Amino acid sequence: MDTESTYSGYSYYSSHSKKSHRQGERNRERHKSPRNKDGRGSEKSVTIQAPTGEPLLANDSTRTEEAQDDNWGETTTAITGTSEHSISQEDIARISKDMEDSVGLDCRRYLGLTVATVLGLLVFLSPIAFILLPPILWREELEPCGTICEGLFISMAFKLLILLIGTWALFFRKQRADVPRIFVFRALLLVLIFLFVVSYWLFYGVRILDPRDRNYQGIVQYAVSLVDALLFIHYLAVVLLELRQLQPMFTLQVVRSTDGESRFYSFGHLSIQRAALVVLENYYKDFTIYNPNLLTASKFRAAKHMAGLKVYNVDGTNNATGQSRAMIAAAARRRDSSHNELYYEEAEHERRVRKRRARLVVAVEEAFIHIQRLQAEEQQKAPGEVMDPREAAQAIFPSMARALQKYLRTTRQQHYHSMESILQHLAFCITNSMTPKAFLERYLSTGPTLQYDRERWLAMQWRLVSDEAVTSGLRDGLVFVLKCLDFSLVVNVKKIPFIMLSEEFIDPKSHKFVLRLQSETSV
Repeated sequence: MDTESTYSGYSYYSSHSKKSHRQGERNRERHKSPRNKDGRGSEKSVTIQAPTGEPLLANDSTRTEEAQDDNWGETTTAITGTSEHSISQEDIARISKDMEDSVGLDCRRYLGLTVATVLGLLVFLSPIAFILLPPILWREELEPCGTICEGLFISMAFKLLILLIGTWALFFRKQRADVPRIFVFRALLLVLIFLFVVSYWLFYGVRILDPRDRNYQGIVQYAVSLVDALLFIHYLAVVLLELRQLQPMFTLQVVRSTDGESRFYSFGHLSIQRAALVVLENYYKDFTIYNPNLLTASKFRAAKHMAGLKVYNVDGTNNATGQSRAMIAAAARRRDSSHNELYYEEAEHERRVRKRRARLVVAVEEAFIHIQRLQAEEQQKAPGEVMDPREAAQAIFPSMARALQKYLRTTRQQHYHSMESILQHLAFCITNSMTPKAFLERYLSTGPTLQYDRERWLAMQWRLVSDEAVTSGLRDGLVFVLKCLDFSLVVNVKKIPFIMLSEEFIDPKSHKFVLRLQSETSV
């Protein structure tokens, strides 16, 4: 009986636990469902796509270099609930704004090119039309011109050729960037040329076409005068667009907001948007590439110091200001001992970098010695059996791959160098008979942005932020900002000071000295 009662009790308990388990599953499924029908309770998820080039290291390589936080359970934020297809009204507005901006830029670009092309055709065809219309409309009434007109024809032909070459060199260039506003001087020149040509056509219609002027020599001289005036306008365009900005008038200090790296540049009279364009062109070749992984160490250290701080609310009131002040005061008391930790961390990191750098240098030198041996052996082989530089790079790369991988991981450069880019650089060095030091220069020292893959900097979109209109010129004390996704460039404009240089005349006779020797010496 005891056994049967025990067994029946066990069966009752198991059935009851199964029912409670099924009810718990139903409750969890009910909690997983959205709060309402329109999906307001669901959370947004962002999908970040990796770059096309496969990195040399794994994605979690940077995590292994940092020590784990002891209090990770108290400081870690867990995100629960996903919605792969959710999108907010802000995202829709941003996408529509980006589409409108791109369409506006394309329309403005093609509209400007169309206007310039039409105006250029009008300019070059107008002098020819001035000469051809009278012989076509009233040939019998024209007076003979003779040798004078033939000389004017040759002169106008060469002037039009010079004007065509100068216009092509000055205006028809490949566009380097899309600027937010039009170039004021170029627009004024186009308007001036249009008004000038229209006024010539009006005068031509009133004084030549209507009365059917028979003085053909005067008509040809009228067309030549138009070409001369267009040459003077082209000279004015060269002065305004090219020569005016050559004399330095301002010094621009460009500071990167993340790490404080700065450069100085001297500019002439430029508008804000053109100065910003020149700053970005110099940024890609002068500034070292931005590496966000170098800033994670300081952020991790600050989070580690703040992780062990807890504020207890004894009174029960919600005083966020008091809690923040208490945490700041506690962090200030712990600041006295944090410099020792920073010192030893930096010393350990430098020691590890020097060690792995030495290993990398030795591995690369041994690999290049092996290359020399292979070249000596290839000279004895048949022409069909000689290895190309790509095959030679693939043959020696495994001997240096591990040392290079560890060094790039320690210096946090692994996401800038893929295996394909390293092989291409190695094949390039082998082709041009470069030394191991020349091969390692790209990895031992951080280079400018242009040195790395085009996918990492070619698609960067910049925004110009300025208190004044971007078409206005530079002035002393002006500050504008160039923003991208990860950082910004703060540009401070200073005027070059006026230098007063005076001349001082030195008489050549003033450099003569007299040497007097004393016969007595001190004992």
